[in-house]
Amino acid sequence: MTSNQLSHCCTVGSLHEGEAKGEIKDIGDISTYFAYPANGSTKIAILILTDVIGHRLINAQLIADQFAAKGYFVVMPDLFRGDTVSLNRPEGFNIMDWVKNHLPPQTEPIIDAVLQEMRQNLGCKRIGGVGYCFGGKYVCRYLKSGEKKLDVGFMAHPTMLEAEELGSIQGPLSIAAAVRDFVFTTAKRHESEEILDKLDIPYQINMFSDVEHGFSVRCDMSKPRQKFAKEQAFSQAVAWFNQYLKG
Repeated sequence: MTSNQLSHCCTVGSLHEGEAKGEIKDIGDISTYFAYPANGSTKIAILILTDVIGHRLINAQLIADQFAAKGYFVVMPDLFRGDTVSLNRPEGFNIMDWVKNHLPPQTEPIIDAVLQEMRQNLGCKRIGGVGYCFGGKYVCRYLKSGEKKLDVGFMAHPTMLEAEELGSIQGPLSIAAAVRDFVFTTAKRHESEEILDKLDIPYQINMFSDVEHGFSVRCDMSKPRQKFAKEQAFSQAVAWFNQYLKG
């Protein structure tokens, strides 16, 4: 459960250092980043649904590579068909005008096509969803039983998530939250706890100090507390998938 508004903090942050190890290929006409585990297996997979900056951001690619290093086949599609938001856009940029072209009717056909490819042609038997900011909403919308859905979910600082979307999930969900978040606010986080506690599914919410919205992807790695929070949010996701996706 979040505010229905995106904010400037959804587009700001720091670039991270590193060299991507995966590759970009197309699923149909959808540009997609792939990262493979050491054994090359695609059976246990993670679908990363990115923030508005998209799948070509080095930060996101490094995260995908990290999941692959933990033994997961990772697929990270372009949810925006090239119409991504640049990192650190000017203050005057109106993200809510942009988002009008990236609502569920535009976004879900992309996710449907990617999940179908993963299930039918790429050999994925179980799929966990990772949603950062914008992508968190769709982790909840797809965390349902069915061959085109997700089995397990993790999201960090979600945006535009409706109460009924969170309340309709049917699989395990873990959430990483920032103490200062103008979208996933303290009140919205508490409301989310109340919604999840009524469901008969495993759930987890971890809150991190000294960070803001977007910290798990775009924090300032030169600041030790932010770096620690980002790394711990990733470890939280891995532990969750190890328990509920691999287990």
